[in-house]
Amino acid sequence: MDKWVKIIIDSLKEHNISVISYVPDISIDKVTKEIESDPYFKVIPASREEECIGIASGSYVSGVNSAIFMQSSGFGNCINALTSLNLPARIPIPIFINLRGEIGEFNIAQVTMGRSTKPILDVLNIPHVTLNNDINLEKKVSGNITLCYASKIPLAICISPLLHGGKIA
Repeated sequence: MDKWVKIIIDSLKEHNISVISYVPDISIDKVTKEIESDPYFKVIPASREEECIGIASGSYVSGVNSAIFMQSSGFGNCINALTSLNLPARIPIPIFINLRGEIGEFNIAQVTMGRSTKPILDVLNIPHVTLNNDINLEKKVSGNITLCYASKIPLAICISPLLHGGKIA
């Protein structure tokens, strides 16, 4: 198991996050496969990112911490759910976003949303951090999950291809 995968999984467990919803993506497959094989987690795959928001929000209001995994091209699909549900209702969800459209990107259709994800998060005032390497990775992941729950708003943990190796054409 890659170091970054283990750190993410350990941080989820540290924060009692047991429900994971995600839209399948090959670049984050390393972590979602490990999560699916771990009996600690209840994994709920979704077909669209806003479904993940609904699943995670429902889990949180019922007393169960949840996190979401998606790629940046799908982030645009859940903006309305985040701004009309999570932000006004103060429902915290750690959102792990695989950043497409960066170094090594081969699919031009991924570039615009990949490059727009972090500026959109800024406009929405949703805190975010980008994981580029293993340096202070545990502090970045665990510390930002703590911030997410303390501030009671969604928080994005963006995963760069520099960390996970990217998607190969």
